[in-house]
Amino acid sequence: MSEPILYTENLAIGYPNRKEPPIVVADKIGVGLQPGELVCLLGPNGAGKSTLMRTLARMQVPLHGGIFLNQQNLNHLTARQLARQLSVVLTEPINAGMLTGWDLVALGRHPYTNWAGQLTAADETAVNQAIAAVGATSLAQRHIHTLSDGERQKIMIARALAQEPTVMLLDEPTAYLDLPRRVEVMHILRQLARDSHRAILLSTHDLDLALRNADKIWLLPKGGSLQVGTPEELVLNGSFEAAFQADGVQFDRQSGSFKMATQQAGQVDLVGEGLSAVWTKRALERVGFAVHEGVNGATMRVQVLANEGEVADGRIQWQLIKPQQTITHRNLTDLVNDLKQSKASAKNR
Repeated sequence: MSEPILYTENLAIGYPNRKEPPIVVADKIGVGLQPGELVCLLGPNGAGKSTLMRTLARMQVPLHGGIFLNQQNLNHLTARQLARQLSVVLTEPINAGMLTGWDLVALGRHPYTNWAGQLTAADETAVNQAIAAVGATSLAQRHIHTLSDGERQKIMIARALAQEPTVMLLDEPTAYLDLPRRVEVMHILRQLARDSHRAILLSTHDLDLALRNADKIWLLPKGGSLQVGTPEELVLNGSFEAAFQADGVQFDRQSGSFKMATQQAGQVDLVGEGLSAVWTKRALERVGFAVHEGVNGATMRVQVLANEGEVADGRIQWQLIKPQQTITHRNLTDLVNDLKQSKASAKNR
């Protein structure tokens, strides 16, 4: 494994507290970012994710320990030296006035320009390449105030990329985006890490996207120590469950997602294949049924009829097989209502 581009030694983060001892958010942090690696920083609210990001970006003074970038102590770098090696994308929207997308990305060349801010041909090339890398060429000549949140975020990532850093830090880059744009931004960042061999660290609450895309996870539990591992390792060893424990919420290792803890409505067997069976299972679990795939001896069984020969008109049907009766339903709503009524009747007997 290559040497880390950015790493910490015995780092403690938090806030000074005047005459009182400092408020320590997390300590004994020893982590590193490898070239070409996409790392996601996860943790519950209040765990210190933003504090860690600001400290790594030298926007906040560490309480103890050191941060090293390309083998140099972060505190020994000038502002210009730091900006040439590390770029930051923050959550807060900016007021860009009447700047176009190209103008805003060009501000990323500030560490390289002269006192007058004049762009050379090399600077303009870097700007155009950064815009193309994030798929924002069509946005270059549009004014920032006309862009959607997702489009504006692309431009902000391009501005950070135009600095030609070795490390990119992004604090909640998908916070205000809808699901398709969140997926798109995560894909862009993953490709940037791979193609440009940069180290990219982003904090996020998008657990599912992080589990699917990150090379490594930095998991920061509230009041605990930061843990590092692949997404799969941290799921299998129970770290996710421990970090996100909350009343009424459970982390499901099978699906890699959170579920509300609901009172179990009963047991049901499910027989079927394909997407229709997958979404039938989700519908039944959502209303509290424990679903067992295949015939496992439950008093009620759902048979999904979706294959050619099983249904006459090609539409999905559901057979609810009870001890004394079999009923065929043509939609999930009727199936779920029938199941709930059957369980209620059995309980009242």
